[in-house]
Amino acid sequence: MADAQRLLADRIAIDDLLTHYATLIDSRRFEELDQVFTFDAVLDYRSAGGIRGSFPEVRDWLASVLPTFSWTQHFVVNRAVELTAGADEAICRSLFHNPNSMEIEGRSWLFVVGGAYHDRLVRTDSGWRIRHRVEETIWWDNPMPGLDAVPPPLPADCFD
Repeated sequence: MADAQRLLADRIAIDDLLTHYATLIDSRRFEELDQVFTFDAVLDYRSAGGIRGSFPEVRDWLASVLPTFSWTQHFVVNRAVELTAGADEAICRSLFHNPNSMEIEGRSWLFVVGGAYHDRLVRTDSGWRIRHRVEETIWWDNPMPGLDAVPPPLPADCFD
């Protein structure tokens, strides 16, 4: 029973971690993202038109790009977590739905994105953290000027 209780506690902690990510992003608290990612994490947002890099690089990129939106809402759902009893690592695939608003030429612009996060997580002394993330942007609607009609495919090296 102890293993089952630990697995359940880990599953809840990982759910909370993914929710915490969305909360920090949407409230623009980028300096607190170290509560979600390991410092040595590799993050890949290229399928969303972003960058791949170390956690500090991507955190700074997020902090420079996301404030161009008036608001964002990240819904992280359908979380499929693979845990092994007694292990300190997990794999998770979660879906996201992300409406964003910005002003373009004096008018409100609604840009909606959907996709999946592919995460590798590790248990740390501070709790579960994401060590590797790939954002797979599957679709978007009403893309901002300058974006293609469909998102780019995942780069071949994204899971390295």
